[in-house]
Amino acid sequence: MSESKSGDTTHFGYQEVPVAEKARRVGAVFSSVARNYDIMNDLMSMGVHRIWKRFTIDLADVRSGETVLDLAGGTGDLARDFAGKVGPDGLVLLSDINAEMLQEGRRRLDDEGIVQHLDYVQANAESLPFEDASLDCVTMAFGLRNVTDKDAALRSIYRCLKPGGRLLVLEFSKPLNPAFSRVYDAYSFSVLPLLGRVVARDEGSYRYLAESIRKHPDQSTLKGMMEAAGFARTQVYNLTGGVVAVHRGYRL
Repeated sequence: MSESKSGDTTHFGYQEVPVAEKARRVGAVFSSVARNYDIMNDLMSMGVHRIWKRFTIDLADVRSGETVLDLAGGTGDLARDFAGKVGPDGLVLLSDINAEMLQEGRRRLDDEGIVQHLDYVQANAESLPFEDASLDCVTMAFGLRNVTDKDAALRSIYRCLKPGGRLLVLEFSKPLNPAFSRVYDAYSFSVLPLLGRVVARDEGSYRYLAESIRKHPDQSTLKGMMEAAGFARTQVYNLTGGVVAVHRGYRL
């Protein structure tokens, strides 16, 4: 499973669209779902997304004094935890390309009183506005599949990491068992759009979600993309039978 991109077009779900159009369409999806994002995640995954994120947080091993970028951080699930780990000498940057998602994340963290050691940056993963070798850790949970040029994003992240810094990508992937994969497909293309219509009043965005998962690189392809961007000691951790996977790589 490789990134589908030819000439000046790329995929938006199962559609081929102009490269310049994809970011606008993805932005419209997340502007639409921002308010219902967390409740829909709970419903769609039956709460298991919280276990996936906890595994990623533990694997990141964030420590006091570090600078952490939670990229495509949405409503701040990971940033919330990291802010309690970096201490007074550290910093967590919650970043998203979508203004509505970033605003929703900031509102929720402010409401919880999580304001220390935390800042917000609206940024495009393909061209991050940070200095070279300035970050200790970058996490990206369920965001990479929405990026138009994933290779450019991985190179941009690599540039910003300090030597020894690590990237963790939590993303939907390819189920390892063919029989389970068929059940998962049936669920994705029937239940997810139905939940979107009933709960979020937005069936189209959740149909895009199901399609975007199928267009995302599988475990081995993404591992190869990370290594091509310069990452070393890259490891893949399959969760829930490969429905999602965490990729971790280091800048040497």
